[in-house]
Amino acid sequence: MVDEESPRTPYVANEGPHPWRRFVAIGDSFTEGIGDPDPALPGGHRGWADRVAEVLAQDVDDFAYANLAVRGRLIAQIVDEQIEPAIALNPDLISICAGGNDVIRPGTDPDHIASLLEDAVARLASTGAAVVLFTGIDTAFTPVFRPFRGKVAIYNENVRAIAERHDCIVADQWALKVVQDPRFFDDDRLHYNALGHHEVARMVLRALNVPNDLQAMHPDPVPVRTWREARAEDIGWAREHLVPWVLRRLRHQSSGDNIAAKRPDASPIRLREAETDAES
Repeated sequence: MVDEESPRTPYVANEGPHPWRRFVAIGDSFTEGIGDPDPALPGGHRGWADRVAEVLAQDVDDFAYANLAVRGRLIAQIVDEQIEPAIALNPDLISICAGGNDVIRPGTDPDHIASLLEDAVARLASTGAAVVLFTGIDTAFTPVFRPFRGKVAIYNENVRAIAERHDCIVADQWALKVVQDPRFFDDDRLHYNALGHHEVARMVLRALNVPNDLQAMHPDPVPVRTWREARAEDIGWAREHLVPWVLRRLRHQSSGDNIAAKRPDASPIRLREAETDAES
């Protein structure tokens, strides 16, 4: 567990190497890394949590990392399936991002969702581990999810209050303006691509006050398209991504059905060379 004198908030600078030895990430597709494929890694995806773990491992010889997140999970499922296994791994650093899939469902109550999150956070914080919480992204830039902006904002205020009550670190996606741009998202327009996950990793490391060499990424310019080309692209997106998503909702199915956590045990993570892939 973290020494009581170790820095635990983003308001206290880490003067030396960071204090964490065992990082466990829990949540849904955002934390699993969907949108950032890498066939060489467990589960076939990288994502922001892997990227953070890679940096944290650079300063700690015995660093271990587990990722229990599974795509499509609602907050009640995350609480039921991931909290106790996470605690059993004896982490000193835990990230939890949950509730996003609930918030974008019609008729859901962000205050109720937040109450479920707080129950989970209280259990995690009681272990003495540092806990990282996430606000949701500002959806004003995307027509598809813009109608949920108010609910996301209410949920975010609850997240900040929960963090204050339980001494958690807040990774503030709402304030991360750089990713509020379609070029940081996968073709499904829901999940971050490699660029987006990279920027989230940089944001989390800033919240943890961990120095790193990750540089800001710059997407290619937006291609010039005619109105007809843009509409054709929208129709293709709806057919390939939106319709299947709606059908899964109607059938009470999830993209995470029959999917297991990609890193269920805390283990060393492979350190990577300086970024040389397409995101750079």
